[in-house]
Amino acid sequence: MAKRSRTPDYPAHWEADVVLRDGSTARLRPIVPDDADALQRFHVGQSESSIYLRFFTYKARLSSKELARFTQVDYVDRVAFVMTRTERIVGIGRYDRLPEDPDSAEVAFNIADAFHGKGLGSILLEHLAAAACERGIERFTAEVLPENRQMLKVFIDAGYEVSRRFDDGVIAVEFDVAATPKSLEVMASREQRAESSSVAEILTPRSVAVIGASRTWGSLGQRVLESVLESGFTGPVYAVNPETLELGGRLSYTTVEEIPDPVDLALVVVPRSSLRSVVEQCGRKGVKSAVILTDSALGDDEAHRRTIAAIVKTARRYGMRIVGPASLGVLNTDPERPLNASVANSLPLAGPVALFAQSAAIGVMLYAEMGHRNVGISAFFSAGHRADLSGNDAMQYFESDPRSRAVGLFLESIGNPRKFARISRRLSASKPVVVAKSHVMGFRLQDGHTFGQTQAPPRAFEAMLRQSGIIRVTSNEELVRVMAFLATQPVPRGPRVGILTNSAPLGRVVADAAALAGLEVAESVSDVDFSRGLSRVLPALTRRLEELMSEVDAVIVALLPVVGLTTERLAEAIHAAGRATGVPVVASFAGIVDQGVRTEGVLPVSAPAPDAPEAGDDPDLALAPAQPGLPTYSSPASAVRVLSLASRYGAWRAEDRGEFVQVEDADPSRTQAALQAALTRGNGGDLSQLTPEETHEALAGYGLSVLPAVGFRTKDEAAAAAADIGYPVVIKPLDASLRHRLDLGSVVLNIETEAALRLAVDQIRSVLKRYLPEGEQPVLEVQAMADPGQACLVRAVEDPLLGPILSFALAGDSADLLDDWAFAATPMTDVDVHDLVRRPRASARLRRDPRLGPADIAALEDLVRRVAALKDAHPELARLEINPVLVHGTGATVLEATLWAANPSRRRDSARRALRDG
Repeated sequence: MAKRSRTPDYPAHWEADVVLRDGSTARLRPIVPDDADALQRFHVGQSESSIYLRFFTYKARLSSKELARFTQVDYVDRVAFVMTRTERIVGIGRYDRLPEDPDSAEVAFNIADAFHGKGLGSILLEHLAAAACERGIERFTAEVLPENRQMLKVFIDAGYEVSRRFDDGVIAVEFDVAATPKSLEVMASREQRAESSSVAEILTPRSVAVIGASRTWGSLGQRVLESVLESGFTGPVYAVNPETLELGGRLSYTTVEEIPDPVDLALVVVPRSSLRSVVEQCGRKGVKSAVILTDSALGDDEAHRRTIAAIVKTARRYGMRIVGPASLGVLNTDPERPLNASVANSLPLAGPVALFAQSAAIGVMLYAEMGHRNVGISAFFSAGHRADLSGNDAMQYFESDPRSRAVGLFLESIGNPRKFARISRRLSASKPVVVAKSHVMGFRLQDGHTFGQTQAPPRAFEAMLRQSGIIRVTSNEELVRVMAFLATQPVPRGPRVGILTNSAPLGRVVADAAALAGLEVAESVSDVDFSRGLSRVLPALTRRLEELMSEVDAVIVALLPVVGLTTERLAEAIHAAGRATGVPVVASFAGIVDQGVRTEGVLPVSAPAPDAPEAGDDPDLALAPAQPGLPTYSSPASAVRVLSLASRYGAWRAEDRGEFVQVEDADPSRTQAALQAALTRGNGGDLSQLTPEETHEALAGYGLSVLPAVGFRTKDEAAAAAADIGYPVVIKPLDASLRHRLDLGSVVLNIETEAALRLAVDQIRSVLKRYLPEGEQPVLEVQAMADPGQACLVRAVEDPLLGPILSFALAGDSADLLDDWAFAATPMTDVDVHDLVRRPRASARLRRDPRLGPADIAALEDLVRRVAALKDAHPELARLEINPVLVHGTGATVLEATLWAANPSRRRDSARRALRDG
């Protein structure tokens, strides 16, 4: 690979790997002078038509002067991006700031003929827009020939407010580059389609090569090859092993490059020492995707990270996607295109549940548990060390997969938390998503995994899941229990449950458990006579259930063993009632000691899938058909737990989730300038605290302000400052550990005269002597006196694992001693803001404080809304702390705010589409 010289001002953080419309990848980076030869080769390879549409005339070659102008840019007023595949330029996008209008820039694009229709133009536009915003450019202009309909479509379809006019034979286009809700929606939609295509290429390949295939019984290579062949895969399967000429009655190739036909998917089971060379061979062959089942971990974390990085870099140079290393494999049970590309002995029962797991060990347990409980699977995806493809990519595919009704994820880490929250929130709106994670996920680094460790408490991650509508469980067993329900039943429309049992004491136990789980017990019946004989009992049971279901949102059937009735017969009757009414039902057959009787999982029924219902506003209509069967649980408590989780999800899906917060009067450029000043002053350090002046500017950009305060050393300076500010005032120390300690006497409030001010200064200095080195005088400040109110704390941080997190608490012991904080992930909706300020237990004081009266919660919500928008829009803001904000009867006053800036590369997700680093 050629080395390219870079100037000191080269913006390396603009480099990115991106996913194209067909699911393959390309490299996007700023242009450099060394690209001149590659640019000429690109130009010469273009058709006459493409050259004419770009330059409005035909030119066979670019002149030396043109090559110099196109490749030598300053990355401020003139910016150009190239997109490459195997070091060849396949697309170029550029902007040039207009001298007569410094807020505007002209853009132009040129895409290789072979890459038309792959979405390169829209990706270049997104990255140019992001760079322009960073450089203070507010709008783009372009001149497009009328016949260049594809380029016009790129501008119009991007979601910006585009104005067009016909002028002198060309169409002049103009639009603001700041992201809008529509443009963000378009980007997310394009991202979903592209990343879904990446996974689809893996789950539905046309041809498969097993690299490292073996005839040694029980070896990984033998098991994987046999799994593919026995799954009923309909395409050609190739074996690659340099040490044999034949495997399983088919020709064995020395390398993948020797295979004469195209290969879509490579299953890699070679020794870890050969991984890098095999991936290189796959790239040269043109393999679209590779699943690496070999574990690349060496015990040396640094060596492992280098191996992972090299594999990913090689794959992306060729546009190839990678699953693994250390993947269990992938499965697709579609009868039209079945595939078992894993170490599993056979394909599982086909059904409507999509599954994702990271490590092979967890995948094996989850796969086995689903089989034991008879829960059908549509697709299974194991990411292993997720060097490239991850759970986010799997969710993108599951969202549009018509065979997936519900999604289950076992997470050991999250590579891109903001993207996870964004995708899962959208996915949960149409399909239930169940996430299994331990309470300590992110606090211990998993072997072989490369990701950040969180600095936030576990409740911050819980808040992210809650905002996204995710059903959270703590084990793979509980995940499978919930999936058994979601695979077979509709989502409850409310919390009202009915209970049917053949034991009144058991009914009371179930009712108590339901109430404790947050369900409303509408009716509990135990009047079905199970001693009347089979021909009478089952119809009576079905009728009684239908009557009960007409009054409730879900039913729990809890039965002790019934003489003469098998669980299969009972399941048929219970399922028939649920099918007739559309009401979800769960069953618990308790007290059965026969080990041969299934009491946990999905009991199959003979009834056919229900007829397609009439169209309406029911979100379940968009789901894949349910698996015919009845979810059963050996313990009534498990049945209640599953139903309560599903009911909460149903409530989330039905409620108004609000609109993402926006600040209409914001001036982001003002905030950006203040943050950039702090970063420049910090000279590239990890964290730079903003000065008071920079803090004022950064907050003012989003309509926030801090009550005026002035530091002083003498009483005369204090008196002068108080006169400027206006009485009454407050005196307090600048020391962060003492400035809020009213209990120590270090803060004096409500000073109304100069004489009182001078006395207060003496008093505070006397108090602080015991806390400072001998002879040192405390630095104090005078501040305007705010209206009495409830003191609150607002924080925003950029967490290494979770991304931007907001936290809120009421100041005092509830926060300091009881840890009574609420958390939310950005971006936030107005509903999230409403919930955040009411979630701390102490928040009741905002509504009913006998001393202060009700606080202006609307003003507090407005402040939180502005902080959330600021944090979400500016990745350079590493930390913000408002301590405190006084919320009184007619507003909210910020007494102190501290901000820190850091390199924006800490942010793992942004509006522009880009793959994370391996």
